[in-house]
Amino acid sequence: MTAPRANGRLALGVATLTLGALAMGASVLFVRQADVGPFASAFWRVALALPVLATWAALAEGRRAFRMDGASLAAGAFFAGDLFFWHLAILGTTVANATALATTSPVWVTAFAVLVLRQKVTAAGWTGLGLCVAGALALVGQSWQFDPHHLPGDAAGLTTAVFFACYFLAVGRARRWRGAASVSFLSALVTTVILLAVALALEPTLWPASGHGLAALLALALVSQVGGQGLMAVGLASVPPAFGALVFFLEVVSAAALGALLLEEPLFALQILGGALIVAGLVVARPKAAAASTAGTAGDARMSPRSGPQIPPNPAAEIDGPSP
Repeated sequence: MTAPRANGRLALGVATLTLGALAMGASVLFVRQADVGPFASAFWRVALALPVLATWAALAEGRRAFRMDGASLAAGAFFAGDLFFWHLAILGTTVANATALATTSPVWVTAFAVLVLRQKVTAAGWTGLGLCVAGALALVGQSWQFDPHHLPGDAAGLTTAVFFACYFLAVGRARRWRGAASVSFLSALVTTVILLAVALALEPTLWPASGHGLAALLALALVSQVGGQGLMAVGLASVPPAFGALVFFLEVVSAAALGALLLEEPLFALQILGGALIVAGLVVARPKAAAASTAGTAGDARMSPRSGPQIPPNPAAEIDGPSP
């Protein structure tokens, strides 16, 4: 891949992931407006997205889009775990604690890259990760509380981060040989089945009580699931997953900004500084185009009508940010 093309592919991938993170950050607004329980809202988030995702998959990839594969199956199971433990965290600790612990997922992605994949992380990569973590903590720092009674909820928040990291990596793996549409649909289908069982077991009712609640659930499905998760699946074809995980620190920035604009939740100087630190961390840890093009070569795989996508080699390459 030529340098100009690699630069363009990387920039488009980062922009796509950024939009996905912002869309996912809006989920807090919609969940608050939905008049169903937390597990029911998690179920409807993926269930209502399925018709749109199925249409996208059918138009993009035809019948092949509906053949389940192991990576998409794992991604759906991991995302169900992410949503399940996220809601347990919200119920068991403060929102600030849950948010801060849930945003540590890039740390787990980087740990996997270093310990399992044996990838190198440069000083710039570690610095960028540190800035992003500091920024996320600053965004919720004024509300952070330590209470022994909240430890189960805090543990659930940390577990959420691990599940999202696994989901992120599974989607990145599935995108090596499948399109974004099929990965988004198949993983959401698996998540829907799991969360339906959870909601039936733990919620008194699945049905929204008003038209306003239904509209909030539709927005949650279309904006945060179709938009957020779909854009993430698209972007991961051309951005190293570990750096892509850092981009999702912007989800916290999005939630804080939307809360200030729409819910009259004021932003303080420390929170503004936190957002600036996250942006600075992304700039510091940004991957070189040449290395990122290696991570994205799977997106250029040629499809054989008989044998399916041909997966090119993916040699390790050192990048400025954490390498997948």
